[in-house]
Amino acid sequence: MKLCSIASGSSGNCIFAGTDTTSLLIDTGISGKRVEQGLNEIGHTAKEMDGILITHEHSDHISGLGVISRRYGIPIYTTKGTWEAILKCKTTGQMPEELFREIEPDQEFILGDIRINPVAVSHDAAMPTAFILRHGQKSMAVMTDLGRYDDYIIERLQHLDVLLLEANHDVHMLQVGTYPYNLKQRILGDRGHLSNELSGRLLSEVLHDNFKAVILGHLSKENNYEKLAYETVRLEIDLADNPYHAGDFPIYVARRDMVSDIIEC
Repeated sequence: MKLCSIASGSSGNCIFAGTDTTSLLIDTGISGKRVEQGLNEIGHTAKEMDGILITHEHSDHISGLGVISRRYGIPIYTTKGTWEAILKCKTTGQMPEELFREIEPDQEFILGDIRINPVAVSHDAAMPTAFILRHGQKSMAVMTDLGRYDDYIIERLQHLDVLLLEANHDVHMLQVGTYPYNLKQRILGDRGHLSNELSGRLLSEVLHDNFKAVILGHLSKENNYEKLAYETVRLEIDLADNPYHAGDFPIYVARRDMVSDIIEC
């Protein structure tokens, strides 16, 4: 299995995941042109995509969806609540109903040779999900846009090989920054985004001997930066009550403006 961040951040998100025979996009929150350029950089094309998985309807996850899905007739897999919210977004344009494939949290479905498990997350959207992808004995997850985590989330993220995990903001930067009070409260709330500290703590709950790599994603442009997210997550792992240390596995930070290395397992 392969996982690559084409773009990840508060301004736009698009992830490629696939095997030798199946190719998927998770979210298309950047322009169609950037999606295609990013795929070309890693040796793929948009017309190869077997499906687009959409986590939720916020613009940083769907801004390129209409263009890409209509141009190549790519099926869109998302919850009914998310699809209905997408249809109300004028920026996506007319969305062909025949491209919609309804999914439900905790109901596995199969695309090509990939088994996909949608996971319900706590975020201020219509019916948001994260995704776990499995191929044979290998598994990867894309887990962003969650204001909190609980035993449900921890249980579903056990025994992964690779995890792309949100590290959205530094709490202090957010609190003293220029965002309006209501927006700060939204981000910090149970339906907002994971801070660097919470990201590290969640990661510490799911580490195991065969864990391969974590990619920190969805960083805020205004309230975070790469080195801070990286060092904070490392510190939380080292302080956690488990036998693992931050140096035991690779930690990458996805960029909003640059295609990441391809992570394979």
